[in-house]
Amino acid sequence: MLVPKIRLGVSGPEVSRLVFGVWRLNDWKLDDHALRALIESCTELGLTTIDHADIYGNYSCEERFGSMLAGAPMLRDRLQLITKCGIKLVSERRPQHRLKYYDSSAAHIVKSVDNSLRLLRTDRVDLLLIHRPDPFMDADDTAAGLEAVVRAGKVLHVGVSNFTPSQFDLLASRLSIPLVTNQIEISALRLDPFLDGTLDHAQRLRIAPMAWSPLGGGRLFNPEDAQAQRVRATLNEVGNEIGGAEDQVAFAWLLAHPARIVPIVGSGNIDRVRGAAGAVPLSLNREQWFKIWTASTGRAVP
Repeated sequence: MLVPKIRLGVSGPEVSRLVFGVWRLNDWKLDDHALRALIESCTELGLTTIDHADIYGNYSCEERFGSMLAGAPMLRDRLQLITKCGIKLVSERRPQHRLKYYDSSAAHIVKSVDNSLRLLRTDRVDLLLIHRPDPFMDADDTAAGLEAVVRAGKVLHVGVSNFTPSQFDLLASRLSIPLVTNQIEISALRLDPFLDGTLDHAQRLRIAPMAWSPLGGGRLFNPEDAQAQRVRATLNEVGNEIGGAEDQVAFAWLLAHPARIVPIVGSGNIDRVRGAAGAVPLSLNREQWFKIWTASTGRAVP
């Protein structure tokens, strides 16, 4: 079964129901041939949406991916490329940066998009996200930058990452184009977005949020983490009931939510990606969903 597509918002775009994330691309030690084989295998599974950020790999992952695409240009039209901007890291690749800080200015957005296009060897980004909320954001200026790159055809859709509902609404109020998603940290180990209004906000606006670290950034498999061990035991219990492995049930738990959460799969191991894809047809009933919630909180619901 192919991973299906989902529309992030009323006006798009369409992305794969699971997104493939390349945050740890450098750790995978893949040459262009091996990376191409991995991405082609992902597309065969239906994972056609690739999540980047300018800073990933200390400003190197976009370039690595672009090198691969240059040798396989026919692959580009099968993919939806996401990238992010707004964080400035202290790095030998950016010697002008003397401090880590945020920059959501129009000038930085335009410059960052141009650089991402050059490194990715493409003429457009399907979705651009502001990577982190900027406490110094001038909403009018940020909106002007986002609208400029869309008008120029360099970016097809825009969104945000890690924004609160009020931060999202502020930026949206200055835009003539929609924000189509909010990429947030959410998993069976991190429940805050279920309670702080983030998912309520997404449902109200009918936008599908993306989930980074859907397995808790590896915490799920930490034998010394009491919360993780409770959740993992329950994932196995539910998995025995519905026919899925523990990591598949963790993905299925997010997929089941009515906010239409889109998890990001961040493994360079195609077997693990294939396993994640196997979560899509799994179905949890309400009791099973709350059984995992209860294991995470360590107590019954009020």
